[in-house]
Amino acid sequence: MSQRTDENEPSQSDELPLGLQAPGGLATAVEAVLIVAAEPQTATHLAHILEVSVDEVEQVLLQLQQEYAGNVQFDEQEQTAHITRPRGFALRHQDNTWQLVNSASTQDIVAAFISGDRTAKLSAAASETLAIIAYQQPITRAKIAAIRGVNADGVVRSLLVRGLIEEQGMDEQSHAATLVTTNEFLERLGLHSLDDLPALAPFLPQSAQEEPKMEQGTLALSNA
Repeated sequence: MSQRTDENEPSQSDELPLGLQAPGGLATAVEAVLIVAAEPQTATHLAHILEVSVDEVEQVLLQLQQEYAGNVQFDEQEQTAHITRPRGFALRHQDNTWQLVNSASTQDIVAAFISGDRTAKLSAAASETLAIIAYQQPITRAKIAAIRGVNADGVVRSLLVRGLIEEQGMDEQSHAATLVTTNEFLERLGLHSLDDLPALAPFLPQSAQEEPKMEQGTLALSNA
């Protein structure tokens, strides 16, 4: 005789904190959030989102940082130790925030991949992102993502490697790094200064001309 269960009764996973519902537990949950995060995250914010303690998150972050670096890992249950290979990415801890970045040892490899033929044209996504930065600078990655509607980390890294943009300063509210265009950007476009950028007003709807905003844009940069 089968035992009757109440369909309205919460499942075991529903009773768990959000950070423990992932198949790999809290470490997997933290990784998932960091991968899609447009800005560096504090342990406090991650703990709030994942419904666990700050201490638990900080412990997991330190473990992940060591794991990505290829350090010795000790399995308490199996009482065995093994060395993980260094990853192509690292978990950077800076200004009390955490962010997934490519590892320092792979900088040249990543630069070669992103740069490729430096005379190649920018992709549509890169052109749009560069235009947003040019007209809205200084601007954070999160604001770029909000304007474009997609995570812009990959495109931003490409523009950084090409030398068309750089990190400069910090947003007062979010404490995230802000992005600006470089002299290389001006040289590629044949501009003396940002004042030479074409005005956006003629290309905007009449209702938006009182307060122009760069919602979408493309920038022709044939030799970037």
